[in-house]
Amino acid sequence: MFAMILASSRSGNLLLGDASVPELILLTLVWLLFSLLLCGLAWVVYFLFSLPLRRLERARLFLDLMGAALKSGRNLEQTIVAISQTRESSVGVRFHLLAAHLEQGLRLFDALDKVPRLLPPHISAMLRVGQKTGDLSRVIPACRQALDGGASQIWGATNYLVVLMFVVLPAIPLVLGMMATAIFPKFREIFHDMGVATPPLTLWLFDHGKLLMLPIFVAAPLVYLGALLYVGGPRVTNFFDRWLGPINTWLQWHLPWKRKRLQRNFSAMLAILLDAEVPEAEAVELAAESTANRGMEQRAEKALEDLSRGATLTEALSRIDEAGEFRWRLTNASHGQRGFVAALTGWHDALEAQAFQQEQTAAQLITTALVLLNGLVVGLIATGTFGALIAVIQQGVLW
Repeated sequence: MFAMILASSRSGNLLLGDASVPELILLTLVWLLFSLLLCGLAWVVYFLFSLPLRRLERARLFLDLMGAALKSGRNLEQTIVAISQTRESSVGVRFHLLAAHLEQGLRLFDALDKVPRLLPPHISAMLRVGQKTGDLSRVIPACRQALDGGASQIWGATNYLVVLMFVVLPAIPLVLGMMATAIFPKFREIFHDMGVATPPLTLWLFDHGKLLMLPIFVAAPLVYLGALLYVGGPRVTNFFDRWLGPINTWLQWHLPWKRKRLQRNFSAMLAILLDAEVPEAEAVELAAESTANRGMEQRAEKALEDLSRGATLTEALSRIDEAGEFRWRLTNASHGQRGFVAALTGWHDALEAQAFQQEQTAAQLITTALVLLNGLVVGLIATGTFGALIAVIQQGVLW
């Protein structure tokens, strides 16, 4: 039906008989191809958008399997191999690859090194700390809590950033470029031929309209970089760590929501280690190692230096949280009877809530700023263009 309407509209009416059969077939094929392209684009967007969700699900499933195996007293390696032998597809290809390495005789954490994309780096680091302490079951709840930040990232991506990335940002330079090269020169010729006085805003658009693309060209790389980090996940983050180590470390610490999650992960692991009666210096070192973040490790190294000079644990850890709240809560926890994990759980939940709020606020502010920028550019173009049309119409009336 769509093809019939298009075919008949070419001759100026809607009579089916005005379109030949080959034309109808051609237009139908074009319409089908266009529909397939739209479906393919929708699938690509869905695939990329859901990548972080699949990473989270894969990590949560692995932790659940580990927790169940440990609770029942089963061997972890044998459990993973047994699940893989069932050919269950929901566990993912990388889980089966891990099982294949285990079947070759590798230990669990040696096999995890062979499949680095199975788990996020900080989850792997936390599990390694649990292995060193000899009690993996203690760190699994902290690992699950550390995965909560992924949900906030996905919420942020839903704040119209997909629309901005695929529609608004590419459309503005395209429209501006077309108007600057094809429409504005024609307006200039018409004004010259008719002797019309060019409105100031329209004249500015004629001479400097391409400057409106400059803010878009500045904002677009930042938006696409955010999209790359969202889609690429730990793999892209590790790449930036290798090539932009100090800059990436600085950014991760000075983005408030990332800093709060690093503090949460460090504090959770430190509490577990202290409850397990690990020596303070070793506990600080292992807790920093579990974050898989160089910035946190550097601060922990300075805290260890303070400890070696005779400072108390709470004094040394003031480097981790300059606001002093961590120090205050750790002091209270050391005097309590329930242990560090129970005493610090409320603070960990508060840190995650604050990180979620800050990340969503940042996403909303970025989206709002881009929408306002888009509205400003469109408004200037519309005002200048309609001002030119009004001037031409007024001159025509005078004639």
